[in-house]
Amino acid sequence: MSLFLHLILPFCVAFLMVLCAYPKVLKVAQMKGIVDNPDARKLQKRPVPVLGGVAVFFGLTFGFIMAMVVTDCSSLFPVFVAMTVMLCVGTLDDIVDLSPLLRFAVEVVVVTAMVLASGCSINDFHGLFGYGVIPMWFALPLTVFAAVGIINAINLIDGVDGLSSGYCVMACMMFCVMFYRVGHVSMVILAAVGAGAVIPFFFHNVFGRDSKMFIGDGGTLLIGTLMATFVLQVLRTQSPAAQLYDGRIGLIPFTLAVLSIPVFDTLRVMTARILRGHSPFRPDKTHLHHIFLDLGFSHPAIFVAILTLNCSVVLAWWALAAYGYSINTQLYVVVALALFFTFGLYGFLAYHIANNTRFSLLMRRLAAATHVERKGFFLWLRQVVDRI
Repeated sequence: MSLFLHLILPFCVAFLMVLCAYPKVLKVAQMKGIVDNPDARKLQKRPVPVLGGVAVFFGLTFGFIMAMVVTDCSSLFPVFVAMTVMLCVGTLDDIVDLSPLLRFAVEVVVVTAMVLASGCSINDFHGLFGYGVIPMWFALPLTVFAAVGIINAINLIDGVDGLSSGYCVMACMMFCVMFYRVGHVSMVILAAVGAGAVIPFFFHNVFGRDSKMFIGDGGTLLIGTLMATFVLQVLRTQSPAAQLYDGRIGLIPFTLAVLSIPVFDTLRVMTARILRGHSPFRPDKTHLHHIFLDLGFSHPAIFVAILTLNCSVVLAWWALAAYGYSINTQLYVVVALALFFTFGLYGFLAYHIANNTRFSLLMRRLAAATHVERKGFFLWLRQVVDRI
């Protein structure tokens, strides 16, 4: 595998295409009034353009074209079609506010079609609990459930600047390392293209003021489909990862570790909504990032905190795999840490906030120190990004 052709070149093409397309997409969003308006549930104080996902899609498209030039990437075509449809559905939702049930139904149909067209599904437990290949009648619904769950988990963490896009870059890099080590060329290209396309948007979203855009539901459904594709490619039977490692590392624990905070926080939020007698799709302010907002942390600090928690789970998995612990043990530790960092941490912080304890006052002082948006390097970077 060529490091330049299969990783560096696709990354650079995607990066540069988004860099070029972003100002034009921003201008269209401003001219057409495609903006996210402030309300009681949202954090911004002024309308913000919401077509960031379209800019990211430009990078993914040209990265995909580049991939076809350097190698056979025909297996990616169903994935690209699925991402295109998800972008359209999500962007339509951003503009006209679709029913959550309608959007959910479309996601199920699109994921099912992608699985059937690509022949790629979660049809192998790779030795977890002693199970291997599973029958298609069970694998198909399991795959659709998992993929749709991942897509919505990515969508639901999009609550503060840089969180969903920063998470996507981190996850693309982690999956890219895995795919590169096992020689899975098409997935290396897709992961490199994903990271390259999202990074320019991330900088505008976090540091921009005049150039700021939200990624929108179109963007989160797009990158959610990308994350789901990586998981399916790792977990399918006879995947390059399975053939190389052959049960020596836990592939299911690995994918769950990479997705730990979005997935388990979504499980916590939806469980709480159902227990309160509400629809699991009813929006509220009970995500993990909201508890940090309640304490007064800045958006960049929240992004760093949550990605640090997620990376801690991945590092724990890696340490267990490196020291030869069983794949069952790897899974137990990943799940325990993910529960601790979502259910446990949220409950712990909520208790201290509700009771106004000394710990909560200490956290508020720490949070106040994270607001550097109008100082030094942050302000300089904002000026640079707005000029690009």
